[in-house]
Order: sequence, then structure tokens, then C-alpha cells
Amino acid sequence: MDFTLTQDQKMVRDMVREFAVNEIEPIAAEIDESREFPTATLKKMAELGLMGVVIPEEYGGAGMDFTTLAIICEEISRVCASHGVITAVNNSLCAYPIYHFGNEEQRKKYLPDLCSGKTIGAIGITEPNAGSDPASMEMTAVDKGDHYVLNGTKLWITNGQAAGTFVIFAYTNPEERHKGMSAFIVESGFEGFSVGKHENLMGVRATGNCELIMDECIVPKENLLGEEGHGFKIVMHTLDVSRIDIGAQGVGISQGSLDAAIKYAKEREQFGKPIASFQMIQDMIAQMSAQTDAARLLVYRAASMKDSGVERFTREAAIAKYFAAETAVAVARMAVQVHGGNGYSKDYPVERMYRDAKIIEIYEGTSQIQKIVIARNALK
Repeated sequence: MDFTLTQDQKMVRDMVREFAVNEIEPIAAEIDESREFPTATLKKMAELGLMGVVIPEEYGGAGMDFTTLAIICEEISRVCASHGVITAVNNSLCAYPIYHFGNEEQRKKYLPDLCSGKTIGAIGITEPNAGSDPASMEMTAVDKGDHYVLNGTKLWITNGQAAGTFVIFAYTNPEERHKGMSAFIVESGFEGFSVGKHENLMGVRATGNCELIMDECIVPKENLLGEEGHGFKIVMHTLDVSRIDIGAQGVGISQGSLDAAIKYAKEREQFGKPIASFQMIQDMIAQMSAQTDAARLLVYRAASMKDSGVERFTREAAIAKYFAAETAVAVARMAVQVHGGNGYSKDYPVERMYRDAKIIEIYEGTSQIQKIVIARNALK
């Protein structure tokens, strides 16, 4: 398996890296503090084709592959994890399931605006009593003939504050548990839909993470995504895909932390010489370098499997996400340690990177859930 990037992938990587450094990095600390959703930079990203990366050009997308999307998520997360996960959610958790499971009318109606940045996308899975076990969700969708009526609450919705299009999961037949779950395309302007509490998060603070409330929310019959009762299949496949991007986000945080640690170690002097010359510092830099490279290769493997068209890549996506999450936390922690007291200050980016890294171990399936998936596949 060759992970050498193509010329097109290198061009995209370099373009995104330049954009991230010039446009995103200068505001990363500011939006982390203010929790302001970065609408202006997202519009610029959309103009570069970064909001509909894997969507075919006929629907307004860039028509690129999933490996390229992983590269994009890494490069953006290298300087700002908030921008990174916003990008991943719009691409993999909203635009992709609408393209993959939607009909032609749904594709033509929703994808062009999601790809152009006119509309931001989000997904609604998690509820107060449904986190690691999505089958425990309580939101219902009642068939009323020409429309469904949705009732319930979704939590921890990345992009929720600004999104106009949501992929929402609810039970059309609660008695059948996961076989009775369905998926819907919900617009923020639908009657009965509202945005609740804006969460004050530890990290990725500029992601507009909100509660969604559906109180007798009217959803047209034509907004059923896929077939009734296929919601659990849709959510599981979508999470397999998105875990590749979240793994890439972890790699980006790791690489950004490593870059900052190397720069600081070369500049900071103690005992009359740069701390980079000390073996204890070199030991941490070596660990950070090796773990980051390993995580990147695991992400590339999962992405290349998706690109190859194989039917199942659940195991590989889980391994990539799990290892990249653990790596992001470990590397960011060591980067703070390299910085010493300065690493504990908001004047240096590694403090923010350390806070951002923790969420990679939690969303899109906790590290514990990933280990369950990995173990079950190993024990077949």
C-alpha cells in the first residue's frame, strides 16, 4: 500500500496549509476565547472548495477523494481544531450522507448550498440519554401523511449555532429499536425547530456547539433520508466515514503541537544552551514525531480503503480514530511539558491544543467504544 501523495494531493495540502497559516492561525486564539463561530473564514474556505470536498462537481462539490479530505482536515486542525471539526462535520456528517443516501431531488436541493458555504451543515445523533449507545435515543418522528412530526432534543451539536441544514435521527417505530430508526433532512427554518443552549466547552470552543429542540417540528415527507427504518444503518456508515476525518483532526493537533514544541525548544535557553540540546527534551520530541507519523499513516490507510470502494472499513476507521485520539492527547501534553511554565499560559498555542485534543477521545465514539469495535473485529 503506497501512501505517497499524488501531485494533486500535494497541491491541495500546500494550498490549505498556506490558507490556514495566513487566514486561520491569526484568529485561532481569539475565537477560542470569544467562542465566535468563524463565518468569515468558512466562506473563504468554501470558495476554495473545502466545504464539499468529496461531493461530485455536478452538485457543486470539488469531486476529490477521502484521502484528500483527511489531508485538508489535518492541515486546518494543525492551527485551529475548531475550524478543523467544522470542516469535517459539514463534509462527512452532513453533505456526505445526503449525497450517499439521498435521492436526486435531495442532492440537487441541499448539496450546492452546503458546498458553496451558503448553508452550514450539521448532524443530530446524541441526546441526553443517548451518547455511546445511539439506539437509546428518544426522539420520535410520527408519520402524519404528507409530513412527519418530530419531538425531542439533541445535544452537543457541532455547527448547531450556525447551521441551516441538519441530518437528524429519530424513531419512526420505537418498539423495533435500531430497526425502527430513520433519518431526516431538517432545515433550521422548519416550524417547531429551535436552537437551545450554546455550550461553553473546554476545547474546540468556536464550533457553535448547541442543543437542538424539536417541539412538534414539521418535516415534509420528501425529507426522509433513505428509507424508513434505515436510520441506524445510515448513522453507523456515516460515523465510519467521519472517524477518518476526526482521526485526521487528531493528527493535525499532534503535528501542530510538535511544530510548536520544536520551535520553542530551539529558541528557549537554559543552563547556557537551547533546551533542544537536552536529551530529556529530545526524548519527548522523538516520541511526538514517531506517534504523529504512525497516526497519520493509520488515517491514510482508512481513507484509502474508503477511496478503493471496499464495503467495510469499520475496523480500520476505528483504529485510526482511536490511535490518533490517544496520540493527540499525548503529544499535546508533551508539547506543554517542553514549554514548561509557558506551556500553561494562554500566550502559547500549546495550551489551547492540549484542551482541544481531549475531545478527540470523546466525540464520534469514545476511545473505549473504538476499542470495543476493534476487539470485536479481532475476535471474529
